[in-house]
Amino acid sequence: MHARSGISLRKTALALACVLGLPGLAVADEAREAALEARVSQLEQQLAEVLSALKAQRAAPAAAPAQAAAPALPAGKLPIQAVSITPGSPAGTTFRYGGFIKADFLATKAHDGQLADAAVGRALYVPSQTPVGGSASDIDYDAHAKFSRFGLGVDTVTENGDKGGAFVEMDFFGNSLGNQNATNTYGVTLRHAYAYWNKWLAGQTWSNFMDVGALPEAVDFIGPTDGVIFVRQAQVRYTTGGFSVALENPETLIIPNGGGATVASDRGAFPDLTLRYGWKGDWGTFGIGGLIRDLAVDRPASGSTAAADDRTFAGAVTVGGKWVLGKHDDLRYQLTAGNGFSRYIGLGITGDTAIDGAGNLDSIGGLAGFVAWRHAFTPQTRFNLIYARSQYDNPVGLTGGAATEMVQSIRANVFYSPMPKVDVGAELMVGERELENGTDGRLTRLQFTTKYSF
Repeated sequence: MHARSGISLRKTALALACVLGLPGLAVADEAREAALEARVSQLEQQLAEVLSALKAQRAAPAAAPAQAAAPALPAGKLPIQAVSITPGSPAGTTFRYGGFIKADFLATKAHDGQLADAAVGRALYVPSQTPVGGSASDIDYDAHAKFSRFGLGVDTVTENGDKGGAFVEMDFFGNSLGNQNATNTYGVTLRHAYAYWNKWLAGQTWSNFMDVGALPEAVDFIGPTDGVIFVRQAQVRYTTGGFSVALENPETLIIPNGGGATVASDRGAFPDLTLRYGWKGDWGTFGIGGLIRDLAVDRPASGSTAAADDRTFAGAVTVGGKWVLGKHDDLRYQLTAGNGFSRYIGLGITGDTAIDGAGNLDSIGGLAGFVAWRHAFTPQTRFNLIYARSQYDNPVGLTGGAATEMVQSIRANVFYSPMPKVDVGAELMVGERELENGTDGRLTRLQFTTKYSF
C-alpha cells in the first residue's frame, strides 16, 4: 500500500516538472520509477512463492522422525539372510556348515596277488586286504570322489552360560548305487551325529580311546592305518578339563575255530569303557587312554559248528600326541598295547579273540603304533614321512596259520596349497602283510589328491 502511494506522488511530481519546463528532471524520475516498479513486482512474486510453499506444507501429513543410519558391517560379515537359519532354536544359537570336496587318483600294484575289483582296498589302504602268496598283478588305476563330505552344526550359549548344540556329518563312502560304466553313484553315509550340553555328549563320533589330534596329514583317507586307532561309534561321554570318560558301543570280532574270516558278535552285556587324559601347550600335545571291553559270544550250534556261549574281559592302553620340534617341524606318534583291541586298530586287521572247540573265547594280544615327521618348506608346501606297524599274538592252535600276524607300511607325501583351503598332494606308499605261517605280500601305491575345503 505505501509503495503504491509513493509511486502516485512521483507521477504527480513528474507531471508538474513537465508543466514548469524541467524535462531533465522528469526523465530521471521516470527511469527511477520504472526500476522501482520492477523491484516491487519481483518482491511480490517471491512473497507469493513463499505463501504457496507454506500452504502446501500445512496440507502435507507429518513426516516420520529421521532414523539413524545403521552402522556399516565390516567386509566379510554381511548377513547371509534376513531371518534365522534355525527358527526352532533358542536365542543365542549360531549355525555352521562346512566340509570339503576331495578327488583321489590311485595307481596300485599288488606284488603277491590281486585286489578284487570291488575291494574297499582299491579306494583306500586296508592292511588286512593286502594280497599274499600269489602272483604279481598289473598296475590298477582307480579314481573317485567318495570321501567328499559336508556337515551341519548348531551351537547355543544361554544367558547363564550353559552351552549346548549338535552336529551331523555325511560323506559318500556308502554302497555303490550305480556302476563305473556311467553314473559312479554312491550312497550317503553317516559319519558323525551327536548332541552335547555343557560337559556331556551323546551320539556317534570318534571313540574317546582315539587321539584325533595325533593323526598326520596323508593323501590316503587314513594314513598310518596299520597302527592307528580309528573308530567312530555311538557313545555317552563326560568331559571335564583334560579328562574324559565314555561308554561306547560294543562289538566283538571273532576268528572261528580253525581259522577263517573274522565274524562279528554283538552279544556284549556291557558297553566298552574308555578313559582319556590329555595335556597341551606350546610344546605340543600328549595323551594317555585306557580301554576295558567285555568280549562275548552267544550262538546256538549250527551244522558242524558247536554252540558258543562265553565272555571274557580284555583291555588296552594307548599313549601318543604331537611334539613340536620348531617353527617348521613336528613329530606325531602313538603306541597301543593290550588284549582284545584289534577292532580299534587299522579297520580291524585281525580278530579281538579266537574261539576254541568248546565255544570258549581266547583274547588276542597285540602291539600297534606309528610315527610321523612333518616338515614345512614354506607356508604353502609341506612334507610328511609316516611309518606304521601292528603285530598280533594269535593262538595258532585255534586260528590256524592264515591269521594275520603283522602289517606295516611306510609312506612319503608332499602337499602344496596354491591358495587358502585348496590342497594338492602326492603320496608314495609301500605296505606289507605277513601271516602266522610266514606267507607274506606287498602292495605299492602312488596316489594323487585334490581337496577344496569350505
